[in-house]
Amino acid sequence: MPKHGKIYRGTKEKISKPEYSIDDAVTLLKQHKPTKFDESIDVSIRLGVDPKYAEQMVRGTVVLPHGTGKVKRVLVIAAGEKQKEAQEAGADFVGGEEIVEKIQKENWIDYDVVIATPDMMRSVGKLGKLLGTRGLMPSPKSGTVSFNIRETVAEIKKGRVEYRVDKLGIINSSIGKISFDIPRIAENARTFIAAVLKSRPPTLKGKYVKSVHICTTMSPSLKLDIQELE
Repeated sequence: MPKHGKIYRGTKEKISKPEYSIDDAVTLLKQHKPTKFDESIDVSIRLGVDPKYAEQMVRGTVVLPHGTGKVKRVLVIAAGEKQKEAQEAGADFVGGEEIVEKIQKENWIDYDVVIATPDMMRSVGKLGKLLGTRGLMPSPKSGTVSFNIRETVAEIKKGRVEYRVDKLGIINSSIGKISFDIPRIAENARTFIAAVLKSRPPTLKGKYVKSVHICTTMSPSLKLDIQELE
C-alpha cells in the first residue's frame, strides 16, 4: 500500500468533519503546506447518470469568474475575415488550410484549445484521429465550432472550461490555483458546480449528484455538503 508524504498526512490530520461547506473546505485547503509549484484546485462530482445512454450524457462549458490560473493557447482555424477577427481577439495561432496541413504533416499539437468556423470543419475533420484522442477536436457541443470567433476566444482566454462526464459517471475539472485567495476559489467552485447542476438530464430519474469533493493537486480531498450546493 503506497505511503503518503508528510505534507499530505499533515493536511489529512486536520480533516475533522465528514462534510464541509465550500468556504470551510477552501479555508482548510489554504492551510495545506505549499509545495514548490502552484497547485491546482480540483473539483470532482460523482453523478447518478449512466453515460452509455446518450440522453444521460452531461457536458457543457462555463466561464469561471476568476479564471483557472492558466492562460490557454488558442488555435483558430478559419478563413478570410475570420482570421483577422481571431488575431484581434488574441488567438495564439491562426490559419486555414495551411494550418490543417501543418498539423497533418508534423503532428503539431502545441496548443490547448482549437476553435474552427463551421465552413472549415470539412478540412478539420481530417484531423479527427490526432485531435480527438487528445480532447482537442472542435465540437458544436463544446462551443468550439462557431462563426462567433471574437467572443469564443475571449471567453476561453478569460477562463472558460469544458466539463464532460466520464464513463464512470464522474466530472473532474480544475477551477483555480491554491495561490488564489479564498473568495476567488470559493466563487469559482460555486460557479462550476452550479453549471453542472443546471445540466441535469431532463429524463433522469432519481438522485443526480451523489457526491462532490474538492482538493489540491497534492492534498487529500474534502467532501462537500451537497445540501448547501443544491
